Amino acid sequence: MLFLFDNISIDTDRRELRRDGKLQPIEPQVFDLLEFLLRNRDHMVSRDDLLASVWSGRIVSESTLASRINAARTVIGDNGQDQRLIRTILRKGIRFVGPVREEQDAEAWSATSAAERAQSELPLPDQPSIAVLPFSNMSGDPLQDYFADGTSEDIITGLSKLRWFFVIARNSSFVYKDKAVDVRQVGRELGVRYVLEGSVRKSGSSVRITAQLIDADTGKHIWAERYDSELTDIFALQDEITKKVVAAIEPRLLEAEGIRLQHRSSKDLGAWDMLIRANSLFWRLTKDESQAAIMVLKQLVQRHPTYAPGHSMLAFVLLVSRQGGWHMMEPAVTQAANLAARAVELDDSDPWAHLALGFVAFTQRHTDEAVQEFVRALDLNPNFAAAHGFLGCALAFDARSDQAIDHIERAIRMSPHDPQNALLNAALAAAHYQAGRYAEAIGFGRKAIQQRFELTNGHRIYVASLAQAGRIDEARASLARLQELHPENSIAWIERNVPYTPGPLAKFLEGFRKAGLQ
Repeated sequence: MLFLFDNISIDTDRRELRRDGKLQPIEPQVFDLLEFLLRNRDHMVSRDDLLASVWSGRIVSESTLASRINAARTVIGDNGQDQRLIRTILRKGIRFVGPVREEQDAEAWSATSAAERAQSELPLPDQPSIAVLPFSNMSGDPLQDYFADGTSEDIITGLSKLRWFFVIARNSSFVYKDKAVDVRQVGRELGVRYVLEGSVRKSGSSVRITAQLIDADTGKHIWAERYDSELTDIFALQDEITKKVVAAIEPRLLEAEGIRLQHRSSKDLGAWDMLIRANSLFWRLTKDESQAAIMVLKQLVQRHPTYAPGHSMLAFVLLVSRQGGWHMMEPAVTQAANLAARAVELDDSDPWAHLALGFVAFTQRHTDEAVQEFVRALDLNPNFAAAHGFLGCALAFDARSDQAIDHIERAIRMSPHDPQNALLNAALAAAHYQAGRYAEAIGFGRKAIQQRFELTNGHRIYVASLAQAGRIDEARASLARLQELHPENSIAWIERNVPYTPGPLAKFLEGFRKAGLQ
């Protein structure tokens, strides 16, 4: 017999208890107690009933009985305070109260469940694949979290520059920050063969970085190293870690085909700190934190005028915030164009600089120019999820729907837990909308709203899609919600700020007019 409830399965024939499919240690008496409660869950059982069944009529102390009941609750995720599954009624007895499903054929059910789990897991890419988990901050100072995060990000960037790697993007890897995880589970959820994890311990001007590369299939360590250095050598240290990782995964790679140096000196450490902080703020995709990120980035550009990533990131954030209706300074496009051009001038090999330049062209409705810059960013970093995603956005807003969907879906596959996916799901909705597939557009628009409610892009395409599908009452209700978020929204505002090219823009506005927008 198999009893199923919550995330628990109890196989009475094999005497096994599993949580989330993983075998859990359990004492024989605790297992017997659980089985007895499950088989008699239709009524309250007394203390004497438990003693007769579990202890064969032997007398045991109240403390022994209580400890076994507590152990039973613990192993199934319950506790004595909530009593969500096992409930004790004073002077009456105890009863299992959770909903339970029974399966007579445990083996058949286990095989089916294994097949369903396998179907939900992401397939491994053809090329070597790796996820770099956020390094743990062992400094004892929460303010140093950004330093550990930045270390992980730079390793991701270095690995991503290698064409032969499939590298999971930062925002998906960082879903596991501050969580105790099984690397085999991470490998299944992200669809990667290798996981890199580590820690950073910073004390004064010294830093110790440890890193270990793990086979996500077996859980075995492939390589581990510890690096001690003065803080002024942090970038060279990160490059060395990346080289070691590459050598461990693919020893046949020639040293000359190794890592492209990022050409950053230690004097940029302050700039790098600011960039990491702004990046963390912005990708929460709310109005207030977007504006906070812009403030940090403006300070960065003023203090470090020759630091290319600061210029490119500020350009990008200004334009995304403008589209969302969060940052409405009129010279935003001109300012962003100047920043992006300066970033490319400072470092033509920086993928983010070309992404920013592409986003400027996209905002100006110059689709071919935008595509050229996004493709250039991908030439520099083939695993740049954002470049694939925003290339898809530009194509979607020019009604090149099939091409757009290809690039956006690849971006989401590369970074399945990325907060930018709210933007990309809104763009998927736009691609389906322009192709006349309004039901699909409604689905992706709704998903974008669920992911980031304050992001108005999802609300806009959702309203227009509902109207074009003939669901006028729902479209009007959704429009009212959009107007609460963005009171300035109007036909004229959309014409000025939402960068559809002329033909697709007319079709987009058609949906809004049906919904009643003036």
